[in-house]
This record gives sequence, structure tokens and C-alpha cells, in this order.
Amino acid sequence: MEAEIADLLNLLELEQLEVNLFRGESRDVGSPQVFGGQVLGQALSAASATVAGRVVHSLHAYFLRRGDFNAPIVYQVDRSLDGHSFSNRRVVAIQHGEQIFNMAASFQVVEEGLDHQIDMPPVPLPEELPDQSAPPPEIVKYMPERLKQFFAQPRPFTFRLVQAFGSERSPAERLDPARQIWFKAVGQLPDDERLHRNLLAYASDFFLLGTATLPHITSEFEGRLVMASLDHAMWFHRPLRVDDWLLYAMESPSASGARGFAQAGVFSRDGRLVATIAQEGLVRIKRGT
Repeated sequence: MEAEIADLLNLLELEQLEVNLFRGESRDVGSPQVFGGQVLGQALSAASATVAGRVVHSLHAYFLRRGDFNAPIVYQVDRSLDGHSFSNRRVVAIQHGEQIFNMAASFQVVEEGLDHQIDMPPVPLPEELPDQSAPPPEIVKYMPERLKQFFAQPRPFTFRLVQAFGSERSPAERLDPARQIWFKAVGQLPDDERLHRNLLAYASDFFLLGTATLPHITSEFEGRLVMASLDHAMWFHRPLRVDDWLLYAMESPSASGARGFAQAGVFSRDGRLVATIAQEGLVRIKRGT
């Protein structure tokens, strides 16, 4: 197993301190605060550890404060419901005595029912696209130092962008608020549906909010754009594997009030819709220089 994905699995393996109480370590991925996907994945791991015989089908989370990657995070789980078919959990993430995140998650016994879905958008296969896990040098050179560090870090996922980072467009060209990205884990993983859903939660925080900025990216905003996740929701529709290619088909219906909203469908390589994701975040232009 590749070192990066092995480290991620260790990151999602929480220490149990007491009944319903867990502790997770953090990683500095080059962002100013703990990566939101890490907190999502760890919170879902904590909730899943208190549920037997059921898998998560939805979660709704709020990011309240910046996480400090130099300190562990404590996750407190409330067992709200264990019914005949569904279990509900509430998770609060605590750091330095304050809540930094909270989440509600629902788990369901696997059962059969009505089945339909939308079609996967027509895109090139991942093998037909170059590895673009990091932006090209001509874009990186304009990034803040911390963002450069973020893209320089080895990652547990590889990415193939259907639309390039935009280095070849003219300054006056307005991009559509939509993009598609193939991604998968860099190594083979165990056959554990819970693990694959936890890992998708981690990966779902890559790229999504940035879709809301695509029509607005200009040199005027270089170094002045402030972005942070506010809330995050996921619905898991079908079994999935993150060690096989998944298509992240994102679009941003709206940006207003210093907030951007984006939503996405996640499709397996054979076209099955495995998850739907939505996120709203702060998208603010700093005044002055």
C-alpha cells in the first residue's frame, strides 16, 4: 500500500477514550487550518464506530471554527436513535475546549427498493487525461506560499481534470461554474464499505467550493480571495470504491452575499451514481491590497 493512503487510513483510525468519546490526530496539508475533509472523515469514523450492521446514507455538517493541525481533535458522539432500520448519530468535534465542527449522520440497514438515477455526463475516460494533481507552474507561481505548500504535498488521491486549470484561457474569458474531475486513491484498499464511504467524505472537500469561483477568477483577485467551508452535506446512494476511478461532476448554481454554493454527483466508472454532495462556503474578497 502506498505510504500516503496508509497514512490516511491511520488518520481515520481514531483512539477511543471512553464510551462515545474518540480522539484523532491532525495533519498539516499546507492549508492555514485543518483540512475540512479530515474532520469530516474522522467525525464519520467516530459515528460509524458506534453503529453495527448499518452503513451511512447521509450526513449534514457545519464547520464552526478553524481547526489547529498542531493539536488533536476530540469527537463526542450522541446516540440519538437506534431504530428498526435506521440509526442516527450527532457528533461534536472539540479542540482547545471549543466546538469546531458538528455533524448529524444517518445509518441504514442495507435493503432493496425502487432504483433510478440521472446519467453520468459524457466525459473522456481518466486514462485519456493527464495527471493534474497539482496546477501547472505558471499558475502555482501566483499562489500564496501556503497554497503552494498544499499542492506540493504528496496526496493519498490522484486526480484527472476534464477541464484544465485554466492557464490557457484569456484574462477576459469567463468560465462556466461547472467542472468534472476523475479521482481515486493511490493504492488498493480493503473490501469495507464503511471505509470507502469515510474516505469519500475525506476526498469530497477537494475542489468543490472552488467551483463557485470559476466565473470570477481574475488577476484582480490574486492573493485577496478568502475561502472557507461553512457546511457540507452528503447522500450515499450505492456501494462504492474509492480505489477505482470516480467522477466528481460539480456545478455551482449560485454565489452571493460573500458565499458560494456548489453541488455534485459522484459516479463510478461504469456510470452508477454513488453519491450526491452539496457545500456552501465563505467566498470573500479582502479589501485593499
